[in-house]
Amino acid sequence: MHLIHRGIVNKKYKENLQKSFIQSFKKGYGIETDIHATKDHKFICFHDFTLKRIFKKKESVKNMNYSQIKKISTQNKKPIPLLKDLLKTSKNKYPLFIEIKPNLSKKILKKLLKETSKFSKCVFISFKHKNIYNLLKIKSNTRVGLSFSPPTSIKTIIKKSNNKKIDCLILDKFFIKNKSIQNLKIKKYYYTIKTKSEFNKYSKNNNLIFENL
Repeated sequence: MHLIHRGIVNKKYKENLQKSFIQSFKKGYGIETDIHATKDHKFICFHDFTLKRIFKKKESVKNMNYSQIKKISTQNKKPIPLLKDLLKTSKNKYPLFIEIKPNLSKKILKKLLKETSKFSKCVFISFKHKNIYNLLKIKSNTRVGLSFSPPTSIKTIIKKSNNKKIDCLILDKFFIKNKSIQNLKIKKYYYTIKTKSEFNKYSKNNNLIFENL
C-alpha cells in the first residue's frame, strides 16, 4: 500500500490542504498527514510547530486558538484544515496515517481517540514514541506505528519493532536497502519518495509514502 505524503499529489497541490487531500482520494490513495493541537485543543493538519515557514509569522501553533490560525491561513489562501474536516472527507474509505508532531498529554490523546473513534482507517504514527505508547495505554488496540529517521541504529529499530502492539514502522528511505530491516516481519512504510524513478524502483516490493508523481 502506498500513501501520498501530506496530500502533495503534484506541484499544483500544496501540503496539508483540504483540496490536496480530496485530490489524493480521487487518485485512489490514502494519505500521510501531520497534526498539532491548538491552544483551544483543536486538531489541525499542519506540519510545522510555528507559522514561520508557510505564513512568515513567528507564532507557535500551540499558543494560538484555531480561529486565529484559520483567519491567517485563509487570508493567505492556504486554509489549514481541522482533522475533523479530513476525517469527514475520507468517508472512512481511505487509509489515514496521522503523524502526531508534538508530545501530547494523555488528556489530549484521549480527545484524539474520541474524535477519530468512528474512522477505522486511522493509523497514528509519531517520531515521539511516548505519544504512541500513551495511546496504547489508553486504548490497547489502537492502530499505531513508530517513525524513525537516521541516525537511529538498526539495533534500536529492531528492538522497538518487537512490541506486538505496534502495527508498522515508518522509516526514512535511508533504511530501504538494509537487509536486517527488510527481514523484519512487521509492516514497513518508507518516506519520502519524491521522484518517479525512485517510485518505480521501489514500489513493487515496498510500501511507500510518496509525493509529486
